[in-house]
Amino acid sequence: MYARVMSEPHRSVEERLAALEAAVAALQASPPEPETSTGDLWVIDGLREREIAGVVMAGQVEVPDAGPVMWQVARTADDLAQRNWTEFAATIDALAHPVRLMLMQFIHRGIRTTAELQQQEELGTTGQLHHHLRQLVAAGWLTSPRRGRYEVPPERVVPLLTVMLAAIH
Repeated sequence: MYARVMSEPHRSVEERLAALEAAVAALQASPPEPETSTGDLWVIDGLREREIAGVVMAGQVEVPDAGPVMWQVARTADDLAQRNWTEFAATIDALAHPVRLMLMQFIHRGIRTTAELQQQEELGTTGQLHHHLRQLVAAGWLTSPRRGRYEVPPERVVPLLTVMLAAIH
């Protein structure tokens, strides 16, 4: 397995914003050239070059109030096929509710306190909100570093977005 998580919470909001603006300006100035001659399968080409066979999740994401997060993990197809998939049911089930998905989206976007979340009418009553937050924390999709404040841990950001990407396709 290959795994790496990086976060830069020590950078100020102004520093992160300046870096993000510089990156956007650079992209607008000159779009990147394809990394390989095969174009569409540049990730697969990179895996072949590194002799990695299997399934890979990777990404780099700018997270509000946390900075950039880079994460990757790889497993062989055989390793995944041999695992007991039912042991992942609770983790997957925690996301399998429309209100919990909305919660994850709000928190990922930067709405992080119980007070802010309670202002979102579509999340239901205070009791319902706390019920859903407890389920997401228990499954590891959220952490609560301080009372009444929630965040998606850096090691869960890319997997969460990967689940959403898989749902699109």
